[in-house]
Parts: sequence; structure tokens; C-alpha cells
Amino acid sequence: MATRRSLFAAALATPALAQSGFPNRPLRMIIPVGVAGATDIVGRIVAEHMAQLLGRPVVCENIAGAGSTIAAAAFQRTAPDGYTIFIGTNNHPVMQAIRRDFPFNPITDFVPFSLVARQPSVLAVSPDVPARDVAELMAWLRARGDAVNYGSTFPGATNHLAGELMKHLARVNFTIVPYRTAALAVQDLVAGRVDLTIDSPMMLAPLIREGRLRGLAVSGAERTDLLPGLPTLMESGVPGYELTAWQALFVRPGTPPEALAVLTDVAKRTLEDPGVRERLRQNSAEVWPDSSPAAAAAHLRAEVERWGPLVANMGIAN
Repeated sequence: MATRRSLFAAALATPALAQSGFPNRPLRMIIPVGVAGATDIVGRIVAEHMAQLLGRPVVCENIAGAGSTIAAAAFQRTAPDGYTIFIGTNNHPVMQAIRRDFPFNPITDFVPFSLVARQPSVLAVSPDVPARDVAELMAWLRARGDAVNYGSTFPGATNHLAGELMKHLARVNFTIVPYRTAALAVQDLVAGRVDLTIDSPMMLAPLIREGRLRGLAVSGAERTDLLPGLPTLMESGVPGYELTAWQALFVRPGTPPEALAVLTDVAKRTLEDPGVRERLRQNSAEVWPDSSPAAAAAHLRAEVERWGPLVANMGIAN
């Protein structure tokens, strides 16, 4: 049953929608990762509220695998009519850098219309790992090398890039073990089948608070209230380490301006809604100060420029 808030929001949306005639049928949101990961949770929160404002369902579809390229290719096969939305994350800027045969450009073949949310990542280890801080972990890694297992998802995923970046900057080594979803990697981390990971507080913070994992540091440039007391990797002796997970919404080039204007307006009002912001905060995500299409395009360009050379130096392209 519709709530009073959703009915009021739909009423406010009516004039803009009536002028464009868009949408007149359900929409689809392609989520390029598995269920229960950070991008999946963020996407579903946003899709639910956008549907209320649009007066049409926004159906979420998870298409995971191959560094988001399977989902991105499926998105490119859809009509450029605004009825299919793609939610991209950190692996979006590196799809072409990691997979040389990927035929789509992350900037020119995708039109960003909203930055959505961002989250710091957290470095967590299994309780079986003897390290109590980053310095002890680095010494342990240098002593054991490839015998240490790092739980990750597909090449180019945020947690994969986070691990490769730590190897690169800290000059340590470990074996990256790929999983179909981040949730499966975390499950094996708790069970002690892998030793460490760097991933979203959405999944890791509750396990750290319960004592089932040990948090050592956060990945952002600054400490976060989401995990009070944890230092940053940068201040813990990994100079230059900074990584923040993020999500943005895209449509295809050629989308009618009227449809794009409606989606941009609805995304903006969704992210301004106090209830949405609180649900995101409860899931360790914060809304960007500027979610506009211009800010999204500038962020995407900056991420491509940053990660392209790093991926090349890491030697992880295929």
C-alpha cells in the first residue's frame, strides 16, 4: 500500500512527468555485481524511491561477472530511451583498461546523470591472522608472501583494485582469490579460509563489532565515524593509499533529453530525501555533496585518468 509520503512525492512529480510523457511503462536498473554487495544495496534503495517519484516500477537486475563488462555489454544492447539505467561503481572506469577486448568506452558510451553514494573501504583480517595493526600485517605479509590469501571478486572490482593497490604501494605480495560475489569472499574470511580483504563497511563493520573479524584500517584519505578508532592506511604506513567506493547512474548516449531531464530530477530528489539518506547512512554510505550530471562526468573522467596508469603499472590487464 502506498504511504502518505509516497503519494505526496508522486503528486509533486506529476507536472514534470506530464510534460514529457516519460515514463509510461516500468524501468530497469542493471546492477553489475551480485546480490548483497554495497552497489546492490545502494542501487535497490535508490531504485525503490525513484519508482515512488516516477509512479512506475524500477526493476533491479543483477548481472555479475567479468569486471562488470557482461552487465555493461547488456546495457549497451538496450534502446537509448531512458528506460534502462546502469549503476556503475569503481570498476567502471577500468573496464577497458583491464579487459583490452572490451569494445565500449567508459566515458563516451555511458552518460552519467547522477552521483549516488560513496563509502570508505576497510581492511579486515581473519581472527587467525596474528597482526593487530597495519605494521604487523605488513611484516607478516612479507614473511609469508603468496601463502597469504586475499578474498576478492572479479578483476577490476573495487575490492580487487583495493588489494592490488595495497600490493603496489606497500610492496607486499599475497594471492588474490576470486569469488563470484563479495558476500562469498567475506563468508570464507570469517571461516578462516582466506586471510584478509578490503571491502565495504556494509558487510565488514558488523562482523568487526561482533569480533568475528579484526579491522585494521580504512581506505579513505580521512578516518570515518563509521569505524571509529581505525586509522587510515595512509597514516598507518602505506603512503599514497586512498580509495573510496562509489556509485553513479548512467543512461545510454542518444537518450531523449526529456527522459534524461526527468531521470536527473528524480535522482536528485531521491538523494535529497531524508529517509533515503538515513537508509544509506545505516548501510555505511553517504550521499555526494554534489550529485549533478556535471559533477558525475567530472568524477568519471578523473577516475579514468587516475586508474588507467595504475592498472597498467599493476600488470593486471588481460
